[in-house]
Amino acid sequence: MGSPASVPAMTARQAGMELRLTTRRGENLLVTIVVPAAVLLFFGSTSLVPGSTGHPVDFLLPGALALAVISTSLVNLGIATAYERSYGVLKLLGGSPLPRSGLIAAKIGAVLVIELVQVVLLLAVAVFAFGWSPGPGSSVLLGVVGLLLGTLAFAGLGLAMAGSLRAEATLAAANGLFLVFLVLGGIVVPVDHLPGALVPLAGLLPASALSELLRIAFGASPDAVAGPLVILALWGIGSALVAVRTFRWE
Repeated sequence: MGSPASVPAMTARQAGMELRLTTRRGENLLVTIVVPAAVLLFFGSTSLVPGSTGHPVDFLLPGALALAVISTSLVNLGIATAYERSYGVLKLLGGSPLPRSGLIAAKIGAVLVIELVQVVLLLAVAVFAFGWSPGPGSSVLLGVVGLLLGTLAFAGLGLAMAGSLRAEATLAAANGLFLVFLVLGGIVVPVDHLPGALVPLAGLLPASALSELLRIAFGASPDAVAGPLVILALWGIGSALVAVRTFRWE
């Protein structure tokens, strides 16, 4: 009898399965990939973005990337996992040697592959449709760190809801949070142009931290990196820990 597979090997195989299942949900994948690109194309072609100096795409591209992370990591992953739990799919996985942390890591790994496609698409739209190029002081490393931390934060939130709430409640909560982050996350409207009472709240949200960190990474914002980096890291670590500790198979 052969020895059981290691946790990393089981996690990798599960990640491959998660990716295949995701690609079969064609309508969700289409919306996940098309919506951020449509936001970038529409608002980048208008003068509707308040307070943005220079070319609107410099402000909108980081926001569109943040929107892609939110739609994939929070909405798509959270809702799909909640219904897998409701239908008993996760109960079957719970009887396997794969631990909860391995399942969560596999799901996040599949999300990262989809996000890579989104990043390539959005950068191509920005370059070929608007002639975008990174600003001075841009940092690829900082952009990668921001996307990874953002994925951890929003996937943790999505999985925490999926593992503890009913599927219908997760569906409502994920879509509600998506709208909150879209409005308050500095994605199409700068945070400092929100009503005064909302500015402090918006500044503490992971969406605004991610979009601002990406703007700094692309050289489109002169702000200091420490603030959004710390906020996003705290959200990422905190939501991932909550997801691992509270996730239930059924």
